[in-house]
Amino acid sequence: RRIASKGAKGFYRGRTARLIVAEMKRGNGIISLKDLKNYKAIARSPMKFNYKGHEIIGMPLPSSGGIIIEQVMKMIAGRNIAAMGFHSAASVQLMIEAERRAYADRGTYPGDMDFVKVPVKTLLSETYLQQRMSDFVPGKAGTSKDTREGAIKESEETTHLSIVDAEGNAVAVTTTLNGNYGSYTVVKGAGFLLNNEMDDFSVKPGAPNMYGAVGKEANAIAPGKRMLSSMTPTIVLKDNKPYLVIGTPGGTTIPTSVFQTLVNILEFNMSPEDAVNKPKFHHQWLPDEVFVERDFPKPIISELQQMGYKVTPRSDIGRTEVIRITHDGGKKVTAVADKRGDDAAAGY
Repeated sequence: RRIASKGAKGFYRGRTARLIVAEMKRGNGIISLKDLKNYKAIARSPMKFNYKGHEIIGMPLPSSGGIIIEQVMKMIAGRNIAAMGFHSAASVQLMIEAERRAYADRGTYPGDMDFVKVPVKTLLSETYLQQRMSDFVPGKAGTSKDTREGAIKESEETTHLSIVDAEGNAVAVTTTLNGNYGSYTVVKGAGFLLNNEMDDFSVKPGAPNMYGAVGKEANAIAPGKRMLSSMTPTIVLKDNKPYLVIGTPGGTTIPTSVFQTLVNILEFNMSPEDAVNKPKFHHQWLPDEVFVERDFPKPIISELQQMGYKVTPRSDIGRTEVIRITHDGGKKVTAVADKRGDDAAAGY
């Protein structure tokens, strides 16, 4: 009610702020009333790029999601992945190697651009990305020890909402506690959990965080700095109108889940339901493993292993929420909730 009546000040100042600071003192935390008062959300321009007639709009830094999506989509763009076929060894390998290279760059360059200089233009240039894929060998596994960053002169307790209203306005929202129950701390008298989002910083450059992601100095902790995240809320325009609204929880698997869902729809012409619910895979550079869901096709796993990949089954990868808006013969809105969780699709 305080937020409803007072907006952000109802949270960052007054009674709620005092309750947060009291909880901090009980747990030997360091957040002060001044810290809360000085906090402000920062509006930054979204990432935008064209992919085969679709404008893909994504999250800017300090989320790594927008950069990763643009990199991997551009890395596969000229290789006719549609002709390779869905879940063929060839198409899966191509996407794995694009993911590997994008996550190698993620481990070095991205950070809060108010604190570090990030070579975004170079990271997204066609020349750079072609060079990144120049050592890709179809049918042979790459290795992460030989795949470094390019040369430049999140348990997964995240929530995603995809929303479209009657007027066609589209919103993709991702928010997170980071780990399971965040910091395991409920603010007494307020009833909400505090997150453990500090884990998304490179606490020690070169050491993995709770998701196994490795980072360097660009994402080191500093006062007032915002940590790198994997959140990837994405909107796709077709003919300058909202066509897809996509996002998912899943820690470091978020960008790869969105990537595969986009490819399933834009390249393999799947329905949103199939695109969301087909088995997924994930590679994040380090550890050098291909993680696959337990129902991933066994013949493809065998082919990947024969190429030299270490393949590791795991539980669900992502819980992707998709809305598709089409205008063929009249406007039609299709909403899909991922079968992997207790997700829901609803219309009003």
